[in-house]
Amino acid sequence: MHTNAKYNLSSRHSYSTDRLLRWRDVEPIVGICRSHAHQLIAKGLFPKPRKLVPGGRASAWPESEIHEWVQQRVACTGDESAA
Repeated sequence: MHTNAKYNLSSRHSYSTDRLLRWRDVEPIVGICRSHAHQLIAKGLFPKPRKLVPGGRASAWPESEIHEWVQQRVACTGDESAA
């Protein structure tokens, strides 16, 4: 197996199993449109996406953060200011 000095790729168990989801995967989970998500991100009310490549355009969200956000919405369903 090729080993890069920057990334240790030899160990299959050294990384998190948290997947990165693109917006097309996030939208059906959260049920809001992209523009609303970005409004919430600006207010600190929705997880910030991560750039897939430094300086690149493509972004993704850790799956665990998206599911945690949904669970928080479920927990506060009686609170109208929540999402």
